[in-house]
Amino acid sequence: MIHVGENTWNLRILITDLDVEKTLRVKGDQHIGGVMLTLVDPEMPKDWSDHALWWPAKNIWLTRTRSTLDQAGVQADSLLYFTPMHKTLRVQLPDLRFLDYRVNFSVKTFAAVVNLCKDLNIRYPEELSLCKPVEQEHLKKNFSKLPPKRIPAAEINGTTYLQPAPDTNSFVPFSAYNGSNGSLDRHHNGNLLCAPASPYATTPRRAATAPGTPISSPTGTWMPGSNCYTPFDSSSSFGDFQDNLAVSPRAPSPDVRARLVRPKTLIEKARLNVGWLDSSLSIMEQGVREFDTLLLRFKYFTFFDLNPKYDQVRINQLYEQAKWSILNEELDCTEEETLMFAALQFQVNHQTDLHPPSIDSGIDSSSQENGDDDIDSALNELQITLEGPNAGDDKGNITRIPELSDYLRFLKPQRFTLKGYKRYFFTYRDLHLHLYKTQEESRRAAPTITINLRGCEVTPDVSLAHGKFAIRLEVAPEGRRGPNTEVWVRCENEEQYAKWMAACRLAAKGRSLADSSYETEVSSIRSLLQMQKPAQAAPININPRSVEPMDYLSPKMLRKLSSKAVQRILEAHANVRNLQLMEAKLKYIQAWQSLPGFGVTLFIIKLDGHKKEELLGVAHNRIMRMDLNTGDHIKTWRYNTMKAWNVNWGIKCMMIQFNNESVLFSCLSADCKVVHEFIGGYIFMSMRSKENNQTLNEEMFHKLTGGWS
Repeated sequence: MIHVGENTWNLRILITDLDVEKTLRVKGDQHIGGVMLTLVDPEMPKDWSDHALWWPAKNIWLTRTRSTLDQAGVQADSLLYFTPMHKTLRVQLPDLRFLDYRVNFSVKTFAAVVNLCKDLNIRYPEELSLCKPVEQEHLKKNFSKLPPKRIPAAEINGTTYLQPAPDTNSFVPFSAYNGSNGSLDRHHNGNLLCAPASPYATTPRRAATAPGTPISSPTGTWMPGSNCYTPFDSSSSFGDFQDNLAVSPRAPSPDVRARLVRPKTLIEKARLNVGWLDSSLSIMEQGVREFDTLLLRFKYFTFFDLNPKYDQVRINQLYEQAKWSILNEELDCTEEETLMFAALQFQVNHQTDLHPPSIDSGIDSSSQENGDDDIDSALNELQITLEGPNAGDDKGNITRIPELSDYLRFLKPQRFTLKGYKRYFFTYRDLHLHLYKTQEESRRAAPTITINLRGCEVTPDVSLAHGKFAIRLEVAPEGRRGPNTEVWVRCENEEQYAKWMAACRLAAKGRSLADSSYETEVSSIRSLLQMQKPAQAAPININPRSVEPMDYLSPKMLRKLSSKAVQRILEAHANVRNLQLMEAKLKYIQAWQSLPGFGVTLFIIKLDGHKKEELLGVAHNRIMRMDLNTGDHIKTWRYNTMKAWNVNWGIKCMMIQFNNESVLFSCLSADCKVVHEFIGGYIFMSMRSKENNQTLNEEMFHKLTGGWS
């Protein structure tokens, strides 16, 4: 006769590697670690160290091995999985290539991204995150979360473990590609998964490990110095994994491009942000299963310390994300700006053809030739840090208050009025614009109009073809209550525009003309305008038929330029034909950052007490209340005026407290946790500096983004 112990009960556990279900007799005070030990057969030569208990019904990992079953809430009717924590995830990089990567599904998503970026040689992983793919149909209505995919009944009842989904992408090994003639070696063993072949390089990926294969004995041989597995019967060498990510194919495969989502309105752009994963939860807890696809993207648009010497992969992937945001019309561009982007992209491709990156070295040959000696570069950086980039000129004189003055045109747009621009004498000092009727009046009389630029919104309104150099300012009212006031300032020429635009941008951040970055900002604006001008030099001799315009222009601009598209691209290319590869990518990123809508993540919200839906724009230094249809700024709040932000997780409502008011709203196009995480994340990014120890403070990140939920 078998005597059953008091307070014991049966617990069903599925060992996924073996596809075997065991029933254990356990007690509530038994530790989770002890339960795991009883599952393991000591006679079986297998490493179980990467395994943990997953509770499908509760959607949580039981990773605290010292906790008891009672403390975890496990009862007699529970079904647990004993499964590997590391699972294969298909990751799409910003350049649209795919990578099969073994990710820890049990740690917080933030930690998983940090580990992934470390292997990809991408510095500052806090700027990136993972998101679920959004399809075009998801943009038709608001979702607080993406519609969940169906979890097979097999996962619920434990009859069988999830098998890999069929692979619909075509992959060929890098070593099977013959770069000289573009042909494939039909006799090559193609067991290793890698990205679509291109003349530049491919992305080796970690081979998918079949269920039941221990982590310590992967299906293949680990190559020292690389991040990919090779089949046992393959003698091919892939070189360094990072080398291939520093240069991307010119265009993705047609099926990948066909699946790209193109938002047509501000509302659809806001709905794009529903897919971001919660950084404080594990990947598994968010409905992602083995062999699923997630997108790796730059999430926070504030890029710290972009250095061509250390950031070749990071700069390339950032350039690719910028490129596809332009081609997918996620940001609005003028015709001149679009052609400038196309020209820079063409130069990147041209330089890649001329100087393909070495497989043995991830360092761009052009940057090697032009780079300073390491010691000289370090000394130059130290000098700039100590003295500032403009040391020695007048702006270094702290006894003199810098000013800017000139005749400009001014307009305060109003409905139902035919009034045009009026000429004033402008002076700028101490973050204020002072307008006088004449220059003589500025010496003895009070200004006719005074505008406080601190915290204002600055938007360029430039058309080189029409000689238009205007600056749109949305200024917060005195006392900071009520909607923003819009004013327009028009300059006579591009030199005048560069100086005043730079002053307005710095003033919006609370910086005066004495700031060391003023001259750099002026120079940057001049450079971007120069690249948009009609080319002075003749275009290089390229067969127009070899240029595919759809690779360089958005569909809207392609329709507008029609048959002249290739000619205009080649003409614009003459302006940037002397740029080296890395320089062209950095210019592209710089121009991308200068676009009016850059770095503003949109959400559809409803303010407390309001029936009308509005947009909330979240940027690196402010949040904005915006019109749903036009995108006009109704009100702007800077983070430096924020006192606290809280979330009522029960009703999914968020409250942000500022110095003199509070804003209460619910988010309709995403979970309010996404908005909370963007705000906390940007505040975390603002705390970075070269003076501080740059060890990533994950605890601080989760304090600012997790909501203490």
